[in-house]
Amino acid sequence: MQPIMDAKRYDKEDLQEALRVLRSGGIIVYPTDTVWGIGCDATNAEAVKRIYALKQREDSKSMLVLLDSVAKLNYYVDVPEAAEILMEATENEGMGKPLTIIYPNARHLAENLIAGDGSIGIRITSEPFSKALCEQLRHPIVSTSANISGHPSAPFFGEIEAAILNGADYVCRFRRDDDCPHEPSSIIKVNDDGSFKIIRE
Repeated sequence: MQPIMDAKRYDKEDLQEALRVLRSGGIIVYPTDTVWGIGCDATNAEAVKRIYALKQREDSKSMLVLLDSVAKLNYYVDVPEAAEILMEATENEGMGKPLTIIYPNARHLAENLIAGDGSIGIRITSEPFSKALCEQLRHPIVSTSANISGHPSAPFFGEIEAAILNGADYVCRFRRDDDCPHEPSSIIKVNDDGSFKIIRE
């Protein structure tokens, strides 16, 4: 199991500046429970469009979002029983990676963020900084790896490409010196009928 990576507390000014940018429709580079991410308010279509452009990625490829609480899931997606079982198993068994679940029937999110079949990937974050961002923004936050599409994701802050850092409105300070490598999450897609498919282990 990955260690909780944040023994020290984040700087509240850092958090507040990130929130100011998100609320104004900007995009940030920030630490998550996996690799460093590019984020914006997941309900703001113009901000989502800017992330696609920064990553040089087609907007037909949806991006996942972070939430701070399981209790908020039902507002944004349908939650099949199979998804509830997967989340419980992840929590109880302490899986080695965070889990992103792709849910059906996404709603109340930017339209250009949702996949063509109406689904959206959501991960419940327990990492302190990203969790606080979601709690205080009161919206889900886009979380896509901080790299140009097709390039390797950066396991450390120091390996994030300059084009990504320069294209963001704010680059968070928290955990920049973290030298513990992190990997992308596992991804499982759950369908209305309870069937599921492993997208990434």
